[in-house]
Amino acid sequence: MYDLTALVGWMSAQGLGEGPLQHVTEIGGGTQNILLRIEWSGRTYVFRRGPRHLRPISNKVILRETRVLAALAGTDVPHPRLIAVCEDPAVLGDAVFYLMDPIDGFNAGAELPTLHAGNTAFRFDMGLSMADALARLGAVDHVAMGLADFGKPEGFLERQVPRWLSELESYANFENFASPDIGDVDGVARWLQQRQPTTWRPGILHGDYHAGNVMFSWAGPDVVAIVDWEMCTIGDPLLDLGWMLATWDYPGHDDVFGHALTEAGGLPTARELIDEYGKNTTRNLSNIDWYAVLACFKLGIILEGTNARAGAGLAPKEIGDQLHIATVRLFERAQRLMAGEL
Repeated sequence: MYDLTALVGWMSAQGLGEGPLQHVTEIGGGTQNILLRIEWSGRTYVFRRGPRHLRPISNKVILRETRVLAALAGTDVPHPRLIAVCEDPAVLGDAVFYLMDPIDGFNAGAELPTLHAGNTAFRFDMGLSMADALARLGAVDHVAMGLADFGKPEGFLERQVPRWLSELESYANFENFASPDIGDVDGVARWLQQRQPTTWRPGILHGDYHAGNVMFSWAGPDVVAIVDWEMCTIGDPLLDLGWMLATWDYPGHDDVFGHALTEAGGLPTARELIDEYGKNTTRNLSNIDWYAVLACFKLGIILEGTNARAGAGLAPKEIGDQLHIATVRLFERAQRLMAGEL
């Protein structure tokens, strides 16, 4: 699998224990980052580093994740507990990494345990717990937590539409990628720019909040950890709620990701999610449909990037095809939200 001799040496030097590794298991996830479950010196760890073939920003992204996890310690936001960070890529030869405690829970994006699959009340409360956990994150004072310099909140909303239109245009540089047939992109962009909220309050933005990026308790409906913090920044936290709504289950409409939870049904409505979030926030939720449309717009363009790379042979074609379908559904969902149909 991986040569972890250097890792064991580093862990010993940190005073975490001694001896050989007892067991190493690869953990699947939604990214190409390497995630391993390690049993060593009487304790279990989760190891995380960038992908085997590092991108230019991979190490920076990993270290940004550790800053957020460290800042969240002591808050009521469910998150993995950070144990140790190695900021020196020379230890492994190329990549920085960190260790965290394992999460005693399951990912509802992949599958539901029998207990949850057979209990409609549990699934309903799982949705509410997602909204509650997200509201807790949005309520954190990022400045007090040492994250004042973690992002550039000034002009955050103004940057979104031009930033992602530019990203979509850049896909033309990929070989074999024609103009994307994903819906009325320009119409959605105009709608967003014409209705952009004029006031908002910066906070921690997870950046990719959906059912596949949280872990639930095996014994009940509670979220026990929000995971995959690689897109985290300081921005408008209501975009996270919009992201959740954009990828949620709307009976009678195609699912975006095909997550086990959203396909199982019995979930809260979008209105019920918004109301639950509202119990733990002082933010103005009257424009939340705008944030959901922005989430459809941004996520759709991000996913279409994988389709562009697949056309150029840089990603699996089947994955590109699946994510293209998701992009089309997101832009269809944006149109329904704009028309007040969802």
